[in-house]
Amino acid sequence: MFSLTVPIVSLAAILAQPVIAGTNVWSGSFNAYSTVADFDNWSWSNEVGEYQWYIHGSQPTSHYLALDPSYKNPADSSETHGLKLTIDSTATWNSNMERTELIPQTTQNLGTGELFYHFSVMHSATNPPNSAYEHQIVFFESHFTELKYGVAPNATNLEWMIQGQPQWGTPFTPGTWYNFAYDINFSAGTVGLWASTGGDPLQRVVPNAAASTSTNSEDWHLGVLRLVSGTDTEDWYFSGVYIENGPITTAIGSGSGSGSSSSSSPSLPGSTTSATSSTSAPPTSTTSASGPQQTQWGQCGGTNWTGPTVCIPPYTCKAVSPPYYSQCQ
Repeated sequence: MFSLTVPIVSLAAILAQPVIAGTNVWSGSFNAYSTVADFDNWSWSNEVGEYQWYIHGSQPTSHYLALDPSYKNPADSSETHGLKLTIDSTATWNSNMERTELIPQTTQNLGTGELFYHFSVMHSATNPPNSAYEHQIVFFESHFTELKYGVAPNATNLEWMIQGQPQWGTPFTPGTWYNFAYDINFSAGTVGLWASTGGDPLQRVVPNAAASTSTNSEDWHLGVLRLVSGTDTEDWYFSGVYIENGPITTAIGSGSGSGSSSSSSPSLPGSTTSATSSTSAPPTSTTSASGPQQTQWGQCGGTNWTGPTVCIPPYTCKAVSPPYYSQCQ
């Protein structure tokens, strides 16, 4: 049983960090595909395109994948269209689990140095995911890091995991694009998380922590595995997929657009704190005559922290994961 607190903080109020571009190692842009039939051009004897496409059910590709400009994060002006990915009762693959997944097709080494695995994900009010079922989302074969839905501590949250343990979570709201980058240092054996919503720049929400980081460059699964064989049809939307080496690119696409399928871009709610890990959304701060002060739920101390160490009244700086992280509460 995890001991949890769920503070709420708005990323709209967060001070933007500089946008720094890294070097693209692999592009998962769906611009390479004119229609979903192009995914079928790939085979083990004809390894072409951006993705390996073999983890899916028995129906035609068009049953599980669809391309359309409305399926991408509007903030990502570099992409022509996004991907709608469907899970249903026909999607069983090599097991009783229901799976629709793409894997990078590349000769690049995707498991060396420090790399940032970028993607954006959304669901709408039509064919939403069922929180009664566990979902594994955008994961490695070894599951050293992944997103999950339909699991503890909050089944309606997107929960980010390290080695199967929840580190951070946010409510998965229909119509909102959630942008992520897994910060994986394969040399140091650590992984962290950057996140934002809509068109907001990525912010570090979980500092890097130890993990059994490894990949053979063909085991990162972009898609969804539903552990329970259900009858529900679920539609998941993906865009902005690429892998880069550092420094991280924090902009989403061109940084323009609302980033939401509605007229506004909801802010990313706060983090989940578990007994095994403590994380927080990035801080905002205010400045007083005596210097900068941190706002509620912002970071105020910890290893290598150089920001504000004094909280605005009535909050105080508390060590929630000493010596690594302190927060205004």
